[in-house]
Amino acid sequence: RIGSATSLSSAGINTRLQELVRLFKERTEKVKEKLIDPDVTSDDESPVASPAAAVPAPGGELEGDKPSGEDHYCEMLCCTFKSQPWLYCLKSYQFPSSIDPLTNLMYVLWLFFVVMAWNWNCWLIPVRWAFPYQTPENIHYWLLVDYLCDLIYLLDILIFQTRLQFVQGGDIITDKKAMRKNYLRSQRFKMDVLCLLPLDFFYFKVGVNPLLRFPRCLKYMAFFEFNNRLEAILTKAYIYRVIRTTAYLLYSLHVNSCLYYWASAYEGLGSTTWVYDGEGNSYIRCYYWAVKTLITIGGLPDPKTLFEIIFQLLNYFTGVFAFSVMIGQMRDVVGAATAGQTYYRSCMDSTIKYMNFYKIPKTVQNRVKTWYEYTWHSQGMLDESELLVQLPDKMRLDIAIDVNYNIVSKVALFQGCDRQMIFDMLKRLRSVVYLPNDYVCKKGEIGREMYIIQAGQVQVLGGPDGKSVLVTLKAGSVFGEISLLAAGGGNRRTANVVAHGFANLFILEKKDLNEILVHYPESQKLLRKKAKKMLKSNNKPKDEEGGPGDSLIIPPKADTPKLFRAALAATGSMGGKGPLGRLRWRLKELQAMQ
Repeated sequence: RIGSATSLSSAGINTRLQELVRLFKERTEKVKEKLIDPDVTSDDESPVASPAAAVPAPGGELEGDKPSGEDHYCEMLCCTFKSQPWLYCLKSYQFPSSIDPLTNLMYVLWLFFVVMAWNWNCWLIPVRWAFPYQTPENIHYWLLVDYLCDLIYLLDILIFQTRLQFVQGGDIITDKKAMRKNYLRSQRFKMDVLCLLPLDFFYFKVGVNPLLRFPRCLKYMAFFEFNNRLEAILTKAYIYRVIRTTAYLLYSLHVNSCLYYWASAYEGLGSTTWVYDGEGNSYIRCYYWAVKTLITIGGLPDPKTLFEIIFQLLNYFTGVFAFSVMIGQMRDVVGAATAGQTYYRSCMDSTIKYMNFYKIPKTVQNRVKTWYEYTWHSQGMLDESELLVQLPDKMRLDIAIDVNYNIVSKVALFQGCDRQMIFDMLKRLRSVVYLPNDYVCKKGEIGREMYIIQAGQVQVLGGPDGKSVLVTLKAGSVFGEISLLAAGGGNRRTANVVAHGFANLFILEKKDLNEILVHYPESQKLLRKKAKKMLKSNNKPKDEEGGPGDSLIIPPKADTPKLFRAALAATGSMGGKGPLGRLRWRLKELQAMQ
């Protein structure tokens, strides 16, 4: 046992020493790089603290390997999983002292229960009042659900509404007394108290009349608040809007069917041809009559009495008004849901009309149509910048960091630069879609952009014919970054780059980068130094091979033949007279001019 403890201790010490050596090497490399290249603005991070060496316990086991006495384990099949009992989690849960009504999902869930209780009252109070569905045999079930809904209303007032945060003078108020005082002064509190009026005590005098619970329907503010919160978190909120508008129509028909049964009972069931005759399912038959009346389908029996005529006239007027409102609201909901699609179709139609007017070739027209369709289906919009133009600068930066920072931070040219400079650069990136076989850039053209591949692939072409695939770049790759900083004619493209399939690229223009670097001189100095190093490393293979990359504007002078040099030397020894002497003097003059 002593030997095992000693071996464990020596192994821990060796691991610790190896880690310290690795950390010292990393620090030495950083200092060395700093001395060689003082312009590099690298962040000297402190070494990460390594875990302490494991000290063996007297029993021979490591202290970290011992399970604590408070850990709980549950067995499943042949394995044991670490877990906490649900009762312990329930006891340790603390209700928040303040609730953010805009972002707290728990509050949205609670509003769902409040709205369910409100719907119970709104839908079933008219049914219990008009139809004979509430009987002495089932009255206790109705009352049980009624008082459960009242309990939800009461908890909403006492627990949730008094903890809602609010904004005052630009500050978010989270003080308990201030939140309670703000709720007690609001219109919401007055309506909540009014909807809980204890009219149920009149049950002892007039019996269980559902109309005494009508004030419970006044909690409509919770319903509209729930709609706003739910639409804010749904990805396709227009679906919920369509369902809600349909529910409005169904509820108006529901109330009309209840009123029709009440009018029939008032006149006497089956007393005339206009009233309900009492056969079949009373609710379904009355609902069918309400649908035909509100939608004004026709085919209804004529009213006989004055009461029936007035009731039918009011029904027709209400039906025309309600149905027109529902149709208009449904049109607005569907129009808002398809606004982007309508804009896309209008842009595409205008472009096609323009191309037909100027008789653009069909091949070009097909490529334009393909670009429209792919851009819309891949992005859901034609121009991403239009979506963000209304946001504040800070929010646009946050979105750009989440979308593009992981890609841009991997570019070797920008590593070590000022972090804020990279943030400013992210806001200048522009998204462009290229179709299959589109040329992203061509050999010899002036490079004014840097490209970052967001999705798809591009191929670098070269070779004698310019069609051989040298390399295929995938998502996350970067090319053209040296052209942003090259000067003096050195920013020409050296190869053709073609999109292999559909490719979505981010583009950073040279003028945008220059505008940013004005405010970051240290980063500008570093980028120029890195660009020179990258140019040298890219030109090394060509210099060694002696290929076409080392051609000069003024070629060097060819060497003079040996025999001719000997003749010139002999002429010089004779005094420099004669034609050879004059030629020798002319060559010296040309050399001086060169």
